[in-house]
Amino acid sequence: MLDQSDPDPYSMWRLALAKVDRIFASPPGFDRPVAGCTYCASESDFRLLGGDPSAVPDDVLQYVVREVVDHWDADQYPILWRRLMPRILRHWGREGGTDPSGELARLARYGARLVDWPVAERAAVEQAFRALLTLALTDGRSPSDIRDLVEGLANATGGLEPWLDHLAGLSGPAADAGLVRLAVGWGTDLLWEDFEFQWWYDGEPRTVADWLVAQRPRIASFAACHPHCKNAADALVAISHL
Repeated sequence: MLDQSDPDPYSMWRLALAKVDRIFASPPGFDRPVAGCTYCASESDFRLLGGDPSAVPDDVLQYVVREVVDHWDADQYPILWRRLMPRILRHWGREGGTDPSGELARLARYGARLVDWPVAERAAVEQAFRALLTLALTDGRSPSDIRDLVEGLANATGGLEPWLDHLAGLSGPAADAGLVRLAVGWGTDLLWEDFEFQWWYDGEPRTVADWLVAQRPRIASFAACHPHCKNAADALVAISHL
């Protein structure tokens, strides 16, 4: 839970990045030159990806996170992501970025297989994910941006519940307001039968509906303290019909 004894969300993010930098300081190497789709990238790009990760240009880094999984050699793909993970996290942490859910999906079991990475690496990455999600909930971001991030994280790690639990465990005025915004977005989508996961095909909307119902007391408390907040009122109406 994020309370007064915890660092602020931006400090959480900086601390998480520092840990990732330490854990990934000596990334694994390749046993042969990096191979990929030569129609989409050049041989010089692949040579760069096989060298110093810090020397990979931003446009090549973005190509890696956006290119479809089957355009890479399957055994090299997880190594490629492990080598670039500190920089990829910073790419996702920039303000004004694009929807991350499709890029996060590359970490799923059919891609870079984050769940099979060494324990310390996976723990560091998931700590950074929690910091990213905390920032998304508390910095005034739109419900759609938060939903995209939650879906991407669920896809990358193979489960939705840990990320819903993390959201529910955050406290403070900014977290309360963010949770209300998310609740009205998810609640109305479910009520209008408009809810769907864009990239995560294993997702079950009922899990989100049950989570929203469990958040009703918190949203009701927020509504009582902010009687003119339309988001809180609408979220309560939507949840009451789920």
